[in-house]
Amino acid sequence: MPSRDTLQAFADTVEANDHVGAIMRFYASDASTRENDNPPLVGRDKLAEKERKVLASVASVKTTRLGALLLDGDQSAIRWRFEFTGKDGSSRVMEEVAWQTWRGEEVIEERFFYDPASIKKTAAIPAAAAGAKP
Repeated sequence: MPSRDTLQAFADTVEANDHVGAIMRFYASDASTRENDNPPLVGRDKLAEKERKVLASVASVKTTRLGALLLDGDQSAIRWRFEFTGKDGSSRVMEEVAWQTWRGEEVIEERFFYDPASIKKTAAIPAAAAGAKP
């Protein structure tokens, strides 16, 4: 079971947008993640590589924790909001709940719950429309 301090340190790391660092620091080597009902991805190195690819595909991401950290024994839940800015200037917003199972001080399993239809993409705002001078 993780300590409350460990869970807080994990959340702080993610909220600081150090997503890969959070995986490498807090996940067990044999950890798995699963998005909704998709098959799990197993292995910390694979999880970190997938996260690197996601982050490389966008210009930036802003991560915000929504609400309290929930912890009960080896189970925790965190509600997140991610705001992705694409390399083309467009943006996407996504909210999810991450349900985690811990083995000691390490995440062994994590499942993400979100509505794929709620991920909204907005077009980039042209500089002229945003009030910028040509």
